Amino acid sequence: MGKYYVTIGLEMHCEGSETNSKAFSGGRNEYTEEPNCNVSPVDMAFPGVLPVVNKKAVEQAIMMASILHARVPEYMYFERKNYYYPDLPKGFQITQNPPEECVGNGGYIDIERVDGSTFRVEIDNLHLEEDAAQSTHLYDTTTINYNRAGVPLFELVTTPCLHSADDAITYLEYIRAIYQYCGISEADSKKGQIRCDVNISISEDPNTLGTKVEIKNVNSFSSVRDAINYEIERQSTLKDEGRYDEEVEQETRRWDETTMSTVRMRSKVDAIDYKYFVEPNIPKFKIDPKWVEEIVASTPELPYERKTKYMGEFGLSAYDAGIIIKEKSTADYYEECVSLGMDPKIAANWLCTQILGYLYQEDITINELYLTPALLNQITEAMKKGEISSKQAKEVFAKSLEEKEEPKTIMEKYNIKQMSDDNALLDIIVKILDESPNQIAAYKAGKTNLIGYFVGQVMKETKGTANPGMVNKLLNEEIAKR
Repeated sequence: MGKYYVTIGLEMHCEGSETNSKAFSGGRNEYTEEPNCNVSPVDMAFPGVLPVVNKKAVEQAIMMASILHARVPEYMYFERKNYYYPDLPKGFQITQNPPEECVGNGGYIDIERVDGSTFRVEIDNLHLEEDAAQSTHLYDTTTINYNRAGVPLFELVTTPCLHSADDAITYLEYIRAIYQYCGISEADSKKGQIRCDVNISISEDPNTLGTKVEIKNVNSFSSVRDAINYEIERQSTLKDEGRYDEEVEQETRRWDETTMSTVRMRSKVDAIDYKYFVEPNIPKFKIDPKWVEEIVASTPELPYERKTKYMGEFGLSAYDAGIIIKEKSTADYYEECVSLGMDPKIAANWLCTQILGYLYQEDITINELYLTPALLNQITEAMKKGEISSKQAKEVFAKSLEEKEEPKTIMEKYNIKQMSDDNALLDIIVKILDESPNQIAAYKAGKTNLIGYFVGQVMKETKGTANPGMVNKLLNEEIAKR
């Protein structure tokens, strides 16, 4: 397959979940499995109802715009995007219409890769709108859940400036983290709070864009990665075979997770004319610069700021700090561990290995984890005092999660403790050394790595319960006597 220049643009839709009410109504903004319980007359477009702008949603949008170095307009207004579909009760969506003034215009954000290099993502616009209801297509029926209708929706559009699936995902993950850190959204794809449209083109000349293909409504980052890689391969193969100009047109496709492929939906020439016009029931209003300053000043500590702190104050590696900041809940868990007096590096090691591995295996969030920072501290404190070994600590960790009992209860219940009795250990060490004259002679002749052999024999004899530090000390003392 030939090598071609890939260009990617992203449109990320994120539901704002941290406002009490919806974008333009008093309907409750709360995720629930019960359908059609968070609706209001405005959401359902009853006759005579009027929209009212949610001030909190506008504040959140302005905060996000400032983080993206985007220009906030002097005046804000909304438009109607007109189309009919059963999930849109009013027959139109209240939104903003680029290239007209949006809550955020232009801008950029610098993103860090895992290897420490950075790349800049240019922002076209950020606009605030209301979400549509949720349609579920069954075999011969479509059900509609109007809970989502009217929920604040932040649409963030990049310019065509990305060039790989890895960079695209790194960018999306960081933007999701910002939404979480700023208290704008849980940004939980399992709750349908994040969706992406992906625009891809390939060309032989880095200064020329190829034919743009759009992939609509991809609902997970892993699917975004798969869709990008599939489309790059599909278009590259067609170009290799000389069929690109004939078969690749400006079109909209969807990602099919069953076949792991993109499927044609429609040609862009068939795109609907939404006939935008200014929403007449929401007067244009001026954005007070002092209000913007207050919002910007209230911006909380962002993910990369925490990363810098973890590396500088706590001595973490860039890799570990990068893993911890990916989710705000994970970073909050870590900071609580440190606040309890846990060694920052030990806390990071437990979090990045045992805990995140368990969360992935069980497909749960850290907020659902039984082992709170205070309970994890019981394990690390027992290790610090020499009461249990690192191996025993992992055993306590596993049993505590399995039985949903506190670590100290598990240690008592199963008599998990480290053997630290000098006399008992010495008796075992003497016995092992008495049975190993050849190994002692080899050790004294210069094969000092045999100390590992002796330690291993002690651990085998004590079934792993011996205190390693005491074992090493007693072994060296006893060998020196011989």
